[in-house]
Amino acid sequence: MKNIFSYIIIVLLLVSCNDFLDYNEYDFLEKDDVFTTYDRTRASLTNLYGVIPNSGIDDIGGSMRSSATDDAIEADKSRTIHIMNDGRWSAIRTIDEQWSQMYAGIRSANVFLANYDMSVLETYHYNDTYQDMLLEYGLFDEQARFLRAFFYYELLRRYGQLPLLEDKILTMDEVNNVTPSSFEAVVNYIVSECDAIVGELPVNYSAFTGDQNGRITKGVAMALKAKVLLLAASQLHNPENTQQKWIAAAKASWDIIEKGWYSLETNYSSVVNNSASKELIFGRRRSADNSFEKRNFPVGYVGALPGNCPTQNLVDCYRMTNGKSIDDPNSGYDPANPYANRDSRLLKTIIVNNSVWKSRNVEIWNGGLDGLPKEYATETGYYLKKYVVETVNLDPSYTTTARHLTVIFRYGEVLLNYAEAMNEAYGPTYKSPELDMSAYEAVNLIRGRSSMPNFEAGMNKDQFRNELRNERRVELAFEDIRFWDIRRWKIGNLTTNIKGTTVTKNEDGTFMYSTKNVETRTWDDKMYFYPIPQDELFKNKNLVQNLGW
Repeated sequence: MKNIFSYIIIVLLLVSCNDFLDYNEYDFLEKDDVFTTYDRTRASLTNLYGVIPNSGIDDIGGSMRSSATDDAIEADKSRTIHIMNDGRWSAIRTIDEQWSQMYAGIRSANVFLANYDMSVLETYHYNDTYQDMLLEYGLFDEQARFLRAFFYYELLRRYGQLPLLEDKILTMDEVNNVTPSSFEAVVNYIVSECDAIVGELPVNYSAFTGDQNGRITKGVAMALKAKVLLLAASQLHNPENTQQKWIAAAKASWDIIEKGWYSLETNYSSVVNNSASKELIFGRRRSADNSFEKRNFPVGYVGALPGNCPTQNLVDCYRMTNGKSIDDPNSGYDPANPYANRDSRLLKTIIVNNSVWKSRNVEIWNGGLDGLPKEYATETGYYLKKYVVETVNLDPSYTTTARHLTVIFRYGEVLLNYAEAMNEAYGPTYKSPELDMSAYEAVNLIRGRSSMPNFEAGMNKDQFRNELRNERRVELAFEDIRFWDIRRWKIGNLTTNIKGTTVTKNEDGTFMYSTKNVETRTWDDKMYFYPIPQDELFKNKNLVQNLGW
């Protein structure tokens, strides 16, 4: 863990932009200098926000984490993510290695909390903005405590077992002698931290001056608690299927729902890249750029490079508008017109053949502008739409950029988390005065937003579970959920056959679609957890490698 902790130096990000979660410049200051002024202390806290990973957008060698699931493939064969998919990653050849980064964030949070001092504001007592500064400064410790808990969550879902340092600032010798804590101990710590700070945090920052967009609120702390408890209740960590764990997860999500602070966006297209969304609980804001568009525009557009291509596996999950699966003989599905009368979320998430993008039809058919055999054309027959900003221009003569916001927590997921926990604890129809919404009612709110019919009545727990998992996959596609759901549910062995479609244009202008196998991936059950980096094991003999690595 030697690389985890730099003992004296804290990296500070100078805030020179409009949004609390924008990051442009770095400054290096000695610890004793950091906490002597309001501005430097605030910048130190801002830097802690900057440790938050990129939420699956480009944090695996520039690829989306979705391309390590059966929802997508990475078109560029040189990308790191293929090492994860073909099983070549290891404790020596790590992928998405967050061990050192998250522990560095935890240490920075501990240093911040040990040195943060309200008395710094005494020198500003006669400033016109003193009361505003006092109000904002008073919440710095709660935000730092949340971020520390969040970093533990990022480690927990990757590694399962890890050392819990709490508020300790360790020497190098101490760091290299820490012992792993149990999964349950880390869960309890995260939950206790969320409970401890939620009473002090505001519902929103409307009473604060300046741009406070993106800071930690009550809802953010409650959402982390709910997410951690859902992880703890899931099969990966709850093989005995203890009901009380599911009840705790349901209660944590219900606590958010009943507050009424959030609601579903009317338009599904507004749930991402929208800092003003009434559905957004917490997201990571990125400075304006066009790198995501370069990697994900169809290849026939100027400036486009290979990127994350949705699979036929995912497309097949979108039901018909009558609610039936495309495999149902009564669904009305037409193989010659496969995208007609489908769940509206399909065409808001995925670019399909002959759909309009940037004022022209996308030609995914063989020989088309965006199809094979063109270099880097999609092998699956689809391009990504979700998170991609259509108005971005990649033409060198007039290049434009856009701001992106990757969702970490949103209300739609809270409803689905609640539905899952309620079904596992009690079944799909149960509700009580303490949990006054059934699993059916929660998921049907999601369905209604996209004008999809309610779930079919009369399902038992197993049937509801299967439908709900499909609903999560569709609703939360490309939001860095599927990768973790596969692990929570222990279904990795069911996700190895990656399918696409071959599109052929007929002489009369119609199209023929035929399903094909694109990729067969490697799965080993050890992949339910990440390997702890081998160099950390060399430095600390008390660490224990995850099983199979």
